[in-house]
Amino acid sequence: FHEYQDWSMTMNRVRTALVGCGKVGRIQAKALASLAESDFVAVCDAGSDRAEAFATDYGVEPFTDLDAMLARLKTGDGPSAVFLCTPHPLHAPAAIRAAEAGVHVLVEKPMAPSLAECDSLIASARASGVHLGVISQRRWYEPVRRMKTAIEAGKIGRPILGTFTMFSWRDEAYYRSDPWRGRWDTEGGGVLVNQSPHMLDLLIWLMDDPIVEVSGYWANLNHPYIEVEDTAVAILRFKSGGLGSIVTSLSQKPGIATKVHIHGSNGASVGVETDRGATFIAGVTPIAEPPLNDLWTIPGEESKLGEFQIEDRERFASLDATTHYHSLQIEDFLRAILENRPPLVTGDDGRRAVALFDAIYRSNRERRPIAIEEA
Repeated sequence: FHEYQDWSMTMNRVRTALVGCGKVGRIQAKALASLAESDFVAVCDAGSDRAEAFATDYGVEPFTDLDAMLARLKTGDGPSAVFLCTPHPLHAPAAIRAAEAGVHVLVEKPMAPSLAECDSLIASARASGVHLGVISQRRWYEPVRRMKTAIEAGKIGRPILGTFTMFSWRDEAYYRSDPWRGRWDTEGGGVLVNQSPHMLDLLIWLMDDPIVEVSGYWANLNHPYIEVEDTAVAILRFKSGGLGSIVTSLSQKPGIATKVHIHGSNGASVGVETDRGATFIAGVTPIAEPPLNDLWTIPGEESKLGEFQIEDRERFASLDATTHYHSLQIEDFLRAILENRPPLVTGDDGRRAVALFDAIYRSNRERRPIAIEEA
């Protein structure tokens, strides 16, 4: 079957392939198999059993060699794209090979553990003229989009103070579930690298003002069985003079909440609780509670907060939030390819989140504020 599979495509579809047949891969595969813009044709995984299982489930061709799959993707007419769902230390090498082959790339968060890898990937994508995106599906949460719309309309004046707080939890079984978790050499970090990039991206996106300086600290407070940090704090200074703060932790059992709040120059504030309790584990736990606006003091709109929450609870009950928002971002990326426009979340956006957590690590290590410069 696989040997004779027809990989031709119509002009309004992209041949798509998945790399990494693990937990997150299951979420993305559902989108690739269902979206009208996607002609899902292949999967690749170092484990042949996992690749074969995915291939059977989705009627696609399995590979264990990335270069062989990329060569196969390029045999047809029209655009092709790979979706990287491997552990993040493996993102950059695979993404660079895909870009150099002329294949568009959407990478799971974080883009890479280091700025050097991010820069190499961005340079490869630009040199090949391919689209590069990074998963940050929480940008599609309706409460987040509502905040962005209000901020862009000037309803809070100029954003002057942004805060991100996460009081979450991960237990020992989570870190034992994959051998690469909780180690500097295989994960590249802890809560900053793994659980925080989504909200770091939201904070940067909603403030819409470059971060120029970071002071931060990290610690391992109650996870003695891992090497990396379970908690970090930071103070941010933005280019226009605004300030920000970050408190992110996996040390609160069983998890409390995750929030991003933006305060404006006219005194108005907007906020979102993206997660209630512990943040969900992709491919393991579902999103159990709806994301909701938990702060809305725009003049004349204060009474709308309750209406927003009712609306978003009703919507949440009608869909599978664990897969729905990934699907929306993947759809945007595919349409960006077909329409030859940037995706909503670009490689540069992914780099900004990495630059932020890299600066927090450096600040803790060097015991001084760290300047951040745009690439």
